[in-house]
Amino acid sequence: MSADFVIGIAGEAIYVVLKASAPMLVLALVVGLIISVFQATTQIQEQTLAFVPKIVAVFLSIIVFGPWILNTVVDFTYNLLNNLHNYIG
Repeated sequence: MSADFVIGIAGEAIYVVLKASAPMLVLALVVGLIISVFQATTQIQEQTLAFVPKIVAVFLSIIVFGPWILNTVVDFTYNLLNNLHNYIG
């Protein structure tokens, strides 16, 4: 097993993690931006007003995108384990 192979697998794993977490991060960013604009216009500076909607949005995105995230991670793991025997030895 060469160093290039390990670096390639690590890079692919990081890409899968970023791809799987992107829907939740983007949704939390959008909700946070909307709440920030609302807080700036109304001058309400309550911390839970910013925190709770983001948590709800992330939970909803996990429910909506959960099957896709699971499929992405399972595909990566399947390909890794299927092709691992070619490089060991």
